[in-house]
Amino acid sequence: MDISEVRVRRVDQAGKLKAYVTVTFDNQFVVHNIKVIEGREGDFIAMPSRQLANGEFAHPISSEFRDHLQQVVMEAYAANVDEEDQESEQ
Repeated sequence: MDISEVRVRRVDQAGKLKAYVTVTFDNQFVVHNIKVIEGREGDFIAMPSRQLANGEFAHPISSEFRDHLQQVVMEAYAANVDEEDQESEQ
């Protein structure tokens, strides 16, 4: 499964929540509201916490895919931060 698009919406309020991210997979499936959160040991992602009708939550099945998803999201977040910082300097 390929990640075909990552969109970052930064949060400008004080606190640990830094951004909401939307990830599209294979141009077929989208996950909204992945959170970028500031942690004690660095930023990390948190999957959406809306409970499904059957009582389960959406989440990556394997730790390898979760690591890959976190890497892609954090790279997109860093690029977004850099882009906004450059725009504010102009």
